Amino acid sequence: MQRVVDAIAELYQRALTQVRAQVMDSGKLNRGKLESRQVAAHGLAYLATELEAARQLAAWSERVGGDYERRIATTYVGEVARSVASAIELGACESVDIHELGITDADLDKTVRSPAVLSFIAEHARSESYLAIAKHAKEHGYGALGLGDSTLEDIRLQFARFTDQEVIPRAQEIHRKDVLIPMEILEQMSEMGVFGLTIPEALGGLGLGKVAMCVVTEELSRGYIGVGSLGTRSEIAAELIMGGGTDEQKQQWLPKLASGEVLPTAVFTEPNNGSDLAHITTRATKQADGSYVVTGAKTWITHAVRADLMTLLARTNPQDDGANGLSMFLAPKTRGQDLPGKEFVDAGLTGTEIKVLGYRGMKEYELSFDGFKLPADSLLGDVEGKAFRQLMITFESARIQTAARGVGVAQAALNEAMRYAHERIQFGKPIAEFGRVGRKLGRMVVRVQAARQLTYFAAREKDKERRCDLEAGMAKLLATRAAWEGADADVQIHGGNGFAEEYTASRLLVDARVLSIFEGANEIQADVIARRLLEG
Repeated sequence: MQRVVDAIAELYQRALTQVRAQVMDSGKLNRGKLESRQVAAHGLAYLATELEAARQLAAWSERVGGDYERRIATTYVGEVARSVASAIELGACESVDIHELGITDADLDKTVRSPAVLSFIAEHARSESYLAIAKHAKEHGYGALGLGDSTLEDIRLQFARFTDQEVIPRAQEIHRKDVLIPMEILEQMSEMGVFGLTIPEALGGLGLGKVAMCVVTEELSRGYIGVGSLGTRSEIAAELIMGGGTDEQKQQWLPKLASGEVLPTAVFTEPNNGSDLAHITTRATKQADGSYVVTGAKTWITHAVRADLMTLLARTNPQDDGANGLSMFLAPKTRGQDLPGKEFVDAGLTGTEIKVLGYRGMKEYELSFDGFKLPADSLLGDVEGKAFRQLMITFESARIQTAARGVGVAQAALNEAMRYAHERIQFGKPIAEFGRVGRKLGRMVVRVQAARQLTYFAAREKDKERRCDLEAGMAKLLATRAAWEGADADVQIHGGNGFAEEYTASRLLVDARVLSIFEGANEIQADVIARRLLEG
C-alpha cells in the first residue's frame, strides 16, 4: 500500500511543478495567471487532498492493525490511484483531465500506471472489495475509529447515547415543521458542556482540544445537522474572544458562553459580499461617548432570534474600503421568540427569515441595522481595524468543525442506507445483496472513514498549535463531498421512498447540500489550498 501512496505522491509532485510553472513569475504567485488557470490549480488542490487522505487512512489502518481496516485503506488508496490516472473530481458534476495539470502519459507510466500500481489497483480497487466491506459492516460495524484515547472514546459514547435517545427521535419533526430546536435539547447540551468544550477550565469551559470537538460534533450531526451546528457559533465567538479580546471581555463573556447562558451568532456576511468579507459596507460609527451606532444589512445569520450576543463585523474607517478598515464587535442583543413580531425587539434591529431547503432548526435571517447602538466596551480587543486578523484565527477551527459535521451527516446516511438496504426485499431478497447497492454501501464506508481520519488529522495539528489552514481546508473538502455523495446514495438506495419527506433520507440530502457552501464555499477552500501549495 505504501508503494502506491508514494506513487500518488510522486504524481502530485510532478503536477505541482507543472502548475507552478503556469502561475509563478520569478518565484512569486501571479494572481492573474492563477485566475486564468484556476481549474488546474483547483485540480491540484483536490489531488493533494486525496493524497493526504490516503496517507491518513493508511496510517490509521497501521495503528489499528485490523484486517478490516486495512481492507478499507487499500480499497481507498487503490481507488484514488485508479481515478487520478485519468481525471481529478472537483465535485458531483465537475472533473479536470489530469493532463490539464501538465501531466504527461510518461508521468503516469512512471507513477500510477506503473506495473506494480496497476497490479495493486486490480487487486484492491474492484467491486468485490466494496461488496466485502459492505457485508462485513452489516455484521461487525464500520471499523475502529482509531482515537487512541479512552477519554475521547468515553466522550463519544456519551454523546452517541444522547444523540440516539434525544436527537434522532425529534430530528425529522424539527425539519418538517421547520421550527427551532427545542430549548430542552439546548439545555441538556449546556449541561454536557457542548458550548464550552474548548474554552479553558479557568474560564468555565472543559478545556478540551479540537479532536474532542470533532468527536462531539460528529455524533450530534449524525443525529441532526442543526444540533451538531449549535456549537459552531459558540466555538467561533470563543475563539474570537480568546484570541483578540481584552481580559475584561474574556472574563465577561467566556464563562457565559461556556455555560450556555449566552447563545452567540456570527454576523459577518452581507447581501453583496459573501466570501469577500474584506469589502463589507456595514458601518459602525463611533460616538462622542465611545459607543458606536451601526447601519447596514447582513444576511445568512444563523440562530439570530435566540442569540444574546452577536460577533458583528463592521467598517469603522470609511476612508479604508479594505480589510484594515474593519472592526469586530461583541454586540449584545435581546433574545427574541419564534413568534411573529417578537423575533427582534431591540431598537434599530429588524430581521426577515430566509426560508431554506434544509439545515433547519436554527433558522436563517437577513438583518437590517438602522441606528443600532453598541456600548463602548463592545469593540473586540478595544482596538479598531483588527477584525480581519482576528477573524482569520477562527477559520481553521470552523472548517475543521464543518468537516466533522460532514462526517456526521455522511455517517447518518450510511446508517440509513445500510438499514434500509437490508430491510427492503425485492425479487425475493434484500436489495443489499444486489451488486450495485452493495457497492454503494461499501464505497460509503470507505469514504466516511477517509473523511473522518483526515478530519482527526487536521484537529490533531490544531491541538499541537500548528498552522493548519491547509489541513482544515482539505478536511472540509473531503468530508463535505462524503456527506453529499453518501446522502445522494442513500436516496438512491431508498428509491422512490428516498424522495418522500417522511423518510430521513430526503432530509439528509438537503442537509448535506449546504455543507460545501458555508464556512467558505468549496471553491474558496480549493483556492486557499492551491495558494498554500503553490507558494510552498
